[in-house]
Amino acid sequence: MKNKIDIQSQEDKRKVTIDKVGVKNVRYPIIVEDKLNGTQNTVADLNLFVELPHRYRGTHMSRFLEVLNHFHKENFINKLPEFLQELKTALNADASYITMDFPYFIKKKAPVSKTESLLSYNCFFEASLKKDFRLIIGVEAPITTLCPCSKEISDYGAHSQRSNVIVKLTFNKFIWLEEIIEIIESCASSEVYPLLKRVDEKYVTEKAYDNPAFVEDIVREITLKLQKDERVEWFRVESENLESIHKHNAYACVERNKK
Repeated sequence: MKNKIDIQSQEDKRKVTIDKVGVKNVRYPIIVEDKLNGTQNTVADLNLFVELPHRYRGTHMSRFLEVLNHFHKENFINKLPEFLQELKTALNADASYITMDFPYFIKKKAPVSKTESLLSYNCFFEASLKKDFRLIIGVEAPITTLCPCSKEISDYGAHSQRSNVIVKLTFNKFIWLEEIIEIIESCASSEVYPLLKRVDEKYVTEKAYDNPAFVEDIVREITLKLQKDERVEWFRVESENLESIHKHNAYACVERNKK
C-alpha cells in the first residue's frame, strides 16, 4: 500500500499566492429572514473560496463541504462571520469568501382583482472575511418600463418591455430584502405581477403608459432613494431593458460609495 501523502500540503516553490480557490455551484438548502413570515426556506447556489498561501501546492476541497455541513440547520445568513472564520481555520487561510444566489418568494396581490400569487426574485449575498467581515446583499427584480420617446413620437401607443434591475449594497443597519424590492418597484413604469386578470392587465398597461421611463431614469430614481437612506454605505444599481422593438438591450449603471 502506498504511503498516504498529503499532496495538497506539499511545499510549492513557485511563490505564487492564489487569491481564490475552492468549490463552485454547490446547491444547498438555506433559511433566510422573511419580513412577513419570520423565515423562509429556499435553495441557494453557493461558491466557497479561500486565499491559498504561496507555500501550499493545493487546497483541501472536501473541507469546504465539511464546514458547510456544520451550518446545515442554522439561519445561515446570521452565521456567515462564524462560517467564514471556521473556513479560514480549517484551510489555514488568511481570507475566505462566499457567494450565494437564491430565489426569494413574495406573495403579491394583483392591483385590481387582488388575486394573490407568489413571485420569485433572484437574491444575492456576497461575504468575505479577511481582517474584517464584509457583506453585500442584492436583489434582481423584474419591472415594466415604457419608452418616453416612443410615447412622444407616436400618434397612439408606445412600446414597453420587461426590465431587470439589480441592486447590490452594503449597510450599517439591517435592511430587509423586501425594502430593496419596494424601492426598485416604486421607480418602475409598472410593477410585474405573477397573475393578472383582465381588469389588472388594463390597470398595469395604463399605469405604464402614464409613467414612461428610460433605463437611465430607473437607475437615477433608485440612486436618489438609496442616497437618502442612511443605512446604506455603498451601492450599485443596474437596469437592463429587454427591448421589445430592438435586437439589443438597453443598459445603465450607477455605483456610489457613501462613506
